[in-house]
Amino acid sequence: MRTWMPRQWAAAVAVALAAGVAIGVPTGVVPTSFYTRMTPVLWWNYPVWAVSSLLMGLLAATYLGQPPAVRSEGPRGRRALFAGVLSAFAVGCPICNKLVVLALGVSGALSYWAPAQPVLAVASLALLVHALVRRLRTAEACPVPSVPAPHDSAGREGAADYDERPLVPEGSHSGGEGSGRASAG
Repeated sequence: MRTWMPRQWAAAVAVALAAGVAIGVPTGVVPTSFYTRMTPVLWWNYPVWAVSSLLMGLLAATYLGQPPAVRSEGPRGRRALFAGVLSAFAVGCPICNKLVVLALGVSGALSYWAPAQPVLAVASLALLVHALVRRLRTAEACPVPSVPAPHDSAGREGAADYDERPLVPEGSHSGGEGSGRASAG
């Protein structure tokens, strides 16, 4: 992270703020007029909410500036997204979650789901830290060169190696119809 550019730090802050709003508002950790939480916010909800938002921002910044082949999410990106959703379930109101109430009822949500939420919080933070550490180690072990693509005299990117010869030699046509030159597309 010491070598990050200012735009990566800006992206980390922007994503952390967006994640904070995306987790905090629907769960009632951030009080708004849109949602009324039915159980009080517990003391540990605030640090879990803040740390998970921060980790999501840092994790998203690791994808900035990477070529598309490196940037593809794959299974790790899905796991990080799962960890973010797990954070929302961890800090959310146990009886406000319709799926939990449908599965366990209100008394089950308070008796079984609420005691499990700290475990979900630890699991989500552990997954986010693991994903961030893996991304940072991978970026450190395999740095992507930041050399710009070569340009030709006309300013076309990547055209320095193209010599405009036909793709098929003139004498090798098999007598079929065509213009005598191979098309590139």
